[in-house]
Amino acid sequence: MKRGLFIGGEWVEPDGGHYEVIDPATEETVGLAPEASRAQVHEAASAARAAFAGWSRTRPEERARILDAAADIVTRNAEPYAELARRESGATAGTARGMQVAVGAARFRRYARGALEPVEQPLPPQINAAGPMGRAGVFGAVAVRRPVGVVTCITSYNNPWANAAGKVAPALAMGNTVVVKPAPQDPLSVFLMAEALAEAGVPAGVVNVVTGAAPDVGAAAVDSPEVDMVSFTGSTEVGQRIAEVCGRGMKRQLMELGGKGAALVLDDADLDAAVQGIGTTFSFYSGQICTAPTRVIAQRAVYDRLVAKLAAYLGRLTIGDPADRRTVVGPVISAAHRDRIESYVALGRAEGARLVAGGERPAFDRGFYVAPTLFADCTNEMRVVREEIFGPVVVVVPCDTEEEGIALANDSDYGLIDYVWSGDVARAFRIAGELRAGGVGVNTIGRNMEAPFGGFKRSGVGRDVGSYALHAYSETQAVVWPG
Repeated sequence: MKRGLFIGGEWVEPDGGHYEVIDPATEETVGLAPEASRAQVHEAASAARAAFAGWSRTRPEERARILDAAADIVTRNAEPYAELARRESGATAGTARGMQVAVGAARFRRYARGALEPVEQPLPPQINAAGPMGRAGVFGAVAVRRPVGVVTCITSYNNPWANAAGKVAPALAMGNTVVVKPAPQDPLSVFLMAEALAEAGVPAGVVNVVTGAAPDVGAAAVDSPEVDMVSFTGSTEVGQRIAEVCGRGMKRQLMELGGKGAALVLDDADLDAAVQGIGTTFSFYSGQICTAPTRVIAQRAVYDRLVAKLAAYLGRLTIGDPADRRTVVGPVISAAHRDRIESYVALGRAEGARLVAGGERPAFDRGFYVAPTLFADCTNEMRVVREEIFGPVVVVVPCDTEEEGIALANDSDYGLIDYVWSGDVARAFRIAGELRAGGVGVNTIGRNMEAPFGGFKRSGVGRDVGSYALHAYSETQAVVWPG
């Protein structure tokens, strides 16, 4: 597969040539992605600006029809789409089908409905006395959500379908136009998404896709004067740099950044259920997910049993080719990221954490594999406990009391999603209110896809998912009139 840029409804030859997209499992070339120049990125933003007036005036029913049609096209082509997603991202076959492509289609379907949600909120009338502002009267008012304008969507590599659709679909539903800048490691799926939207009837210029391995491509997608908002999913460090540029231009921001999810396991917890949830850090996309419960804080009454159960769970996981249905743990995205994770494993040993399981590179001839790794007897001062590793590494910290556990959980720069396991649901809900995180899972790692998603502290700015995403991709305008 060799792609051009998608700008203004046309496939455009990239100024910077092409670069290879590598299969993390085989190290073979999946395809060639285009390397855009800064000028081409700004051209894409100009195309989105030119298309904005027409698209923002399109009837909500038409936007809904197009998004529904796009969902139909994605569903129809689910198998080849999932095959490409697996090859370029390294996700297991089941994850590529069920959590990438299927979720992408579901998000287009959800925001087809979202396009029809009311945008007006009537406000109580206000009685004003005569004065410098005019005559006495009764004034009505309504708050109306309007599209922001041109939105740059910068997506993460860990889910090229769900993450991109989760930005593009609500942005389009609200009448915005978009410039999509996928992660350089697995951008090819996003071109298929653009094709599906074009086939569904999205007008030229409403959706534009620019790619590149060079940082300048993403920088141009942020600093273009035509861009009104930036929606970014990725590391906190990159998010901070984007926020600085947005601040200078007063651009709106939606930032979903890093996480180091605390999993507080209390002395009355169902340990098997806790292990099933925490164990997804090892198994789901090899730990490359910001919501993973990577930082376990366990009361001493259950500490030893929990560590033993986690080690046993890890020992049952099958590592290997993501195309094999038996595989649970596939590769990580790149050699560079594998080396980064391994450096954290070495750091954990040096810091004095006890290596319970893992820690060695799996013996495969090819592929960027990392062994699921479990550290115990950690302290909150260790870097492996404080920093986001973004891999299949779990650290366990002991605590004596519930209050100490809460304090340890909150002693973090991050606050995306935390978790509480307790047999007393009332106790767990009370503790949830004390955790400084944008979301808290009580006895589950499951998500409600209408619940707001976003982080406290260095884990982000703003909320999306469900109707909250429609709010994120809109501005609120007040309209006032005399009664």
